[in-house]
Amino acid sequence: MKIIPHFINGQKTEGAGQRRSDVFNPATGTVQAQVALGDTADLEAAISAARAVFPKWADTPALTRSRILFRVRDLVEKHADELAAVISAEHGKTIPDAKGEVTRGMEVIEFATAAPEILKGEYTEQVSRGIDAWTMRQPLGIAAGITPFNFPVMVPLWMAPMAIATGNCFIIKPSERDPSASVMLAEIFKEAGLPDGVLQVVHGDKDMVNAILEHPEIKAVSFVGSTPIAKHVYATGTAHGKRVQALGGAKNHAIVMPDCDLDKAVDALTGAAWGSAGERCMAISVAVAVGPVADALVNKLAERARTLKIGPGEDGSNDMGPLITAQHRERVCRLVDSGVEQGATLVVDGREHVISGHEEGFFTGASLFDNVTCEMKIYQEEIFGPVLCVMRAPDFETALKLVNESPFGNGTAIFTRDGDTARNFTHRVQAGMVGVNVPIPVPMAFHSFGGWKDSLFGDHHMHGPEGVRFFTRLKAVTSRWPEGIRGGAEFSMPTLG
Repeated sequence: MKIIPHFINGQKTEGAGQRRSDVFNPATGTVQAQVALGDTADLEAAISAARAVFPKWADTPALTRSRILFRVRDLVEKHADELAAVISAEHGKTIPDAKGEVTRGMEVIEFATAAPEILKGEYTEQVSRGIDAWTMRQPLGIAAGITPFNFPVMVPLWMAPMAIATGNCFIIKPSERDPSASVMLAEIFKEAGLPDGVLQVVHGDKDMVNAILEHPEIKAVSFVGSTPIAKHVYATGTAHGKRVQALGGAKNHAIVMPDCDLDKAVDALTGAAWGSAGERCMAISVAVAVGPVADALVNKLAERARTLKIGPGEDGSNDMGPLITAQHRERVCRLVDSGVEQGATLVVDGREHVISGHEEGFFTGASLFDNVTCEMKIYQEEIFGPVLCVMRAPDFETALKLVNESPFGNGTAIFTRDGDTARNFTHRVQAGMVGVNVPIPVPMAFHSFGGWKDSLFGDHHMHGPEGVRFFTRLKAVTSRWPEGIRGGAEFSMPTLG
């Protein structure tokens, strides 16, 4: 059985830990590898390597770090097909979707190459007579990233380039469900010239998560995952004196106004709800149909749901691949069951979808509910699967109230042709990322990613300017010099006294 190793101090190693975890091919349901689960000795080895290299790396000019990241970016592009294949094999998403993930990760590397610019401080001359003041941003030390299964390349690249560009050492703890991509990334960084110990990968489960959160030498932790775990990460990390950004779950709503271009809205919702099998924190899982548009919206969505091409991710013509594990598929189906039991109208049922030749794969079809209400479990919980709930609202104000009363505030969208309605929505909606006729409003890398309410715990959003602030601390300097020798040239013999 293939063993997926850690990457510690520039080398792949199975480490000291004796436990292993199965890594499945979601399309076939078979075990394709095992990942070495690290123990405290493996984490200590990574921290020891980081501790040794950190002073030199922190003192490395930002321009030198930037040039390494330029080479990283080129190598990621060179190996994009290989990375996409690994994502598809271990996660299940389609190859085109996986390639898109790699591209979005590269965008953060491209932003991080601007390290000499983004790390510039501010300077004020003559704040008082003979006194100048300036600020600088300096690295924290050793930081760690705990990354989710749904984006095994993009999310590590949201974190690692920002931490490294700002002078920190960084340890990735990837999801044990699809861990290979992080090791490939670490090898790419090494090939680009990054010193050993600056970027490392340590695998593990909840025991490793807690070890990272409690270790005194790890100064910052970046996390993406479900809300219950995000709450635990934030509470535990901050209790141990760490800076923490913990991105949690979501229940993203899209308001569909009667004046929208309905065909374009349906196209957008089809990809946003069922793309990547719904395993996106920015997936649209609730469509709020306003007024008379509801029946037509449901009919068009149902037609699209029934005609989606579902199959193995390596077939680039498929629209949707499998879910990540059998257990997750069972959970999604149980939530669909609960929707039926609680009175929602199941317009399209994806629970019994079977792929010929892949009967043991973790597949489900697209499901579509109508007449969903706030009391239902399918509305209250993040399903994280290919299930779209349609709710009906009589007017814009009712729809907006529905969005704002959700405990989650990750992303939201509105489909309309009316500029006044769109402006009103963007101003008043309680969510961190907002789309106008854009269903998945993930900001570009030079902006920052993050939600509100129970979708984010901590003070900083991810990558962009907020990422720079998260991985650095501010130092302010106020300087006065005593009067120097400015009398000009002297031609007499100098004497002491």
